[in-house]
Amino acid sequence: MKYIFNQDHKNETVILIKNEADFVRTGNQLSNPTKYYTIVWNRGPLQTVIIDEVKYTIGANVILPIMMNQTFVFERPQDLVAWQFNREFYCVVDHDAEVGCVGFVFYGPSQTLFVNLEDDELDKMHRLLTVFEEELSSDEDIKGAMLRMLLVRLIINITRLAKKQYLGAGEVVEEKFNLIRQFNLLVELHFRKEHQVSFYADLLNKSPKTVANVFSLYSKSTPLQIIHERIVTEAKRLFYYTDKSVKEIADDLGFGDVAHFSRFFKNFTSVNPTDFRKTGQNPK
Repeated sequence: MKYIFNQDHKNETVILIKNEADFVRTGNQLSNPTKYYTIVWNRGPLQTVIIDEVKYTIGANVILPIMMNQTFVFERPQDLVAWQFNREFYCVVDHDAEVGCVGFVFYGPSQTLFVNLEDDELDKMHRLLTVFEEELSSDEDIKGAMLRMLLVRLIINITRLAKKQYLGAGEVVEEKFNLIRQFNLLVELHFRKEHQVSFYADLLNKSPKTVANVFSLYSKSTPLQIIHERIVTEAKRLFYYTDKSVKEIADDLGFGDVAHFSRFFKNFTSVNPTDFRKTGQNPK
């Protein structure tokens, strides 16, 4: 089953996909990205998902947010429920005050944030799905507004669960956690050119030491690791999905010297860029 709500004059789209065997997003998302945020709920048993050519396991009743520029293939898409929406329908960055997910659930340091649904949350999710289906099947004039409200509720629920699972049971100081989220979003915006923690700390009006201290509370990675991991992830995508040379990729990612980029890439992947492409890791 596939429901689509689209307001052409506003280019607003939200899609609900339920138990569709052909649900997949492949191809070069870098040059022609699918313009949808995606939230996937695996309602079947454990299965494999490949995201940007990396294989993961997604358990039963697990939620997986997926960014717009990511490719994905699920082992059994017929077991899934998925919500997709574009920026025009709901921009999580512009409305972060409502949902508090930017820099964590979306645009966060992890490209794969698996969120487990506990029993009480599972019941809520089933009820929310039913209301989504009812609203998408209705002919009400305010359908768009209602769907937006339901989507906000969905994102808030997922964000709350993710914070509980990834940050632990202790009390979270929102001001400090928000600093981490802001840092992560800034990295997403600037990582192709800016590789130093000091640049991002300046934008946040904080010292690099202060930023590092806050990260030590709620993150397994340091600020510098966040920057480096994002660069490496993008480098791999460029090797996977484009024919750009090592020099072109180095330039794209802010490395003026190819040798510097090669050393950097090998330090993280244990293989130099030329061998990474040559040894068949590039699916092309």
